[in-house]
Amino acid sequence: MRSVPTTSIDLSDPGFVADPYPVFARERALHPVAWHEESQRWLVFGHAEVSAAQRDRRLGRIWTDHEPADYLEPFNLLHRNQMMENEPPVHTRLRRPVAKAFSRGHVERLRPRVQELANELLDRAGEKFDVVGDFAEPLPVLVISELLGVPASHADDLRDWSQAIVKMYEPDRTPERVDAAVRAATDFADLVRDFIRARRAKPADDLISDLVATELSEDEMVAAAVLLLNAGHEASVNVFGNGLVSMFRAGARPGADKAACVEEMLRFDSALQLFERTATEPVTVGDIEVAEGEKIAVLLGSANRDAAAFEAPDEFRPDRAENPHVAFGVGVHFCLGAPLARMELTESLTTLFERHPELVLDGEPTSRGTFVLRGYHSVPVRSA
Repeated sequence: MRSVPTTSIDLSDPGFVADPYPVFARERALHPVAWHEESQRWLVFGHAEVSAAQRDRRLGRIWTDHEPADYLEPFNLLHRNQMMENEPPVHTRLRRPVAKAFSRGHVERLRPRVQELANELLDRAGEKFDVVGDFAEPLPVLVISELLGVPASHADDLRDWSQAIVKMYEPDRTPERVDAAVRAATDFADLVRDFIRARRAKPADDLISDLVATELSEDEMVAAAVLLLNAGHEASVNVFGNGLVSMFRAGARPGADKAACVEEMLRFDSALQLFERTATEPVTVGDIEVAEGEKIAVLLGSANRDAAAFEAPDEFRPDRAENPHVAFGVGVHFCLGAPLARMELTESLTTLFERHPELVLDGEPTSRGTFVLRGYHSVPVRSA
């Protein structure tokens, strides 16, 4: 191995998972990019390097089926055929049919419905409740389900299936997690295929009907719908929970500009911590030469705490003016659902604090204990 900076971070260590940011700060001070022997890939810590790497088309998303491939085919099928795991022109072909559903105009038409759902959920929650389980989690599931045309009666299954699938992205992939992900992927795909067949027979005013009217294959339609249902709520849930806990612990409150507060929630404790790319030809990342075929992992949470890009990066500032965070990614894989997520988060935060202006934590939040997709199972709160 050539002489290069190295790091021995244990990405599954409970202490690191509980709070990775001090480790990231030490690593950034040593090197913006370093080789990680355990995972056989480069870890990218610096904001400038993370941003540049995500814009570099020579660093692509190259899907490789997980092994054993036969057993994991339900999981592999959902990823092999989705836009996030492909590069142009395939990525463009898969992304184009769903892009219009997340245009600014369409998202704005959804705003009143998001406000209505937020108030309905808070009506049921009472004065003491779990702001994740009773509010932040069901709301985006209901919104994305309505957008796709999936009845709300499936919401609990969708949440369970999604959480089982995304645990496969974590470093500590146990046999139990693998089995759960295969079952979830199978059941999730079966449900979507049922809706695809129904919309072929009788189209409706929903995104599944729009997909059926395209030239996408059925497997590609299934992968698109599952990706949207997963990504359409996982990020919003975790950003909301992480952001509220960070805000409360900092002794802060949302100011008049709720959208600015949402951007700080996105930055301060990133819901998505790691995004992997593969070099399709030799490429320089920072001052490191990455060989063709080598993998890099951009560490979004580390980039979002880089003092080179943010003033007082370890302070939660709800009115932060300059906030070039990379929570939604950068470049061709910039999150398609970012406009919807931002709107949902802003309306959720606004409604929550209009209804409960003196909201406080009511006990210790329960972490999901995961690193790549970082979040809380529950965050108990009450009106003071």
